[in-house]
Amino acid sequence: MPRRISVGGPDDGPYALGLDATGAVWASLVYSGRLARLEDGTSTIVDLYAPDSRPSRFATTPDGSLWCTRTGDHRVDRLVDGTWHGVDTGAGTGPYDVTAGPDGAVWFTAIGAEAIGRIDPVTEEVALHPLPVAGMPAMITTGPDGALWCTLNRVGALARLDPASGTIDLHHLPDAGCGPVGIAGDAGGLWFVEILAGRVRRLTADGTLTEYDLPDRTSKPHAVVTAGGGCWVSLWGSSGLAHVADDGTVTVHDVLEADDHPHGLLVREGELWVACDSGSVMVLNQDWCVARSERRVSR
Repeated sequence: MPRRISVGGPDDGPYALGLDATGAVWASLVYSGRLARLEDGTSTIVDLYAPDSRPSRFATTPDGSLWCTRTGDHRVDRLVDGTWHGVDTGAGTGPYDVTAGPDGAVWFTAIGAEAIGRIDPVTEEVALHPLPVAGMPAMITTGPDGALWCTLNRVGALARLDPASGTIDLHHLPDAGCGPVGIAGDAGGLWFVEILAGRVRRLTADGTLTEYDLPDRTSKPHAVVTAGGGCWVSLWGSSGLAHVADDGTVTVHDVLEADDHPHGLLVREGELWVACDSGSVMVLNQDWCVARSERRVSR
């Protein structure tokens, strides 16, 4: 059965989820400038003493370090031995999403600077790679080709960055106004969502682009996480979840409350963790969700 863990209220805004080296789950409380550590069904609030810091997205690196962006005060924090240590990314950079790169570095999207940033985990040196277009870089992931891929929300495109050369190529989508946001990579390609079009897309390693329309095109898909060849998607606008199987079957799950408005997702040991605007984190068994599916749309 689902579990609901309270981490505050709507004024806190649980936004994204991350996993630390001890196995604890962390939630960013973007509106109140705090974090929550979730373990054994309870939450512990960690105050950053920076109400306007807007902690946003997490990434776990191969060494077990957990990183968190702070869009409001232009930092990317690293959890070291239980203590959060900050890296200043530069005035106006606005770091939003973060991911572990194939080169051992930490990469992030800098919304304010219209750039993709790199942090050397040893020296903590920050380097910015300006985008060729002002497209509002949103979420970022490593693709199966060893490159960094991020969504460009304002121009309906994906940006591909070669970590060796720093070269950035743009891949424009068929719908320039689709508003891509969440993106996740797996061995076969990339999954990403289009918040303004109500659509999920798949870009395979051979360059094939496939679209999966959601039943409710106004559901505002936001985040995406890979799971067993397919993906899970948070539907912020309709307070739902969607699953796209590797055979293209789209299933919408009405397992949340009307005011939950989910954002970040995390898959952990067969469970789907969901950060909800209502002030809680839902923990759902993936198999239970499938068993309770209320409507299916097959391609």
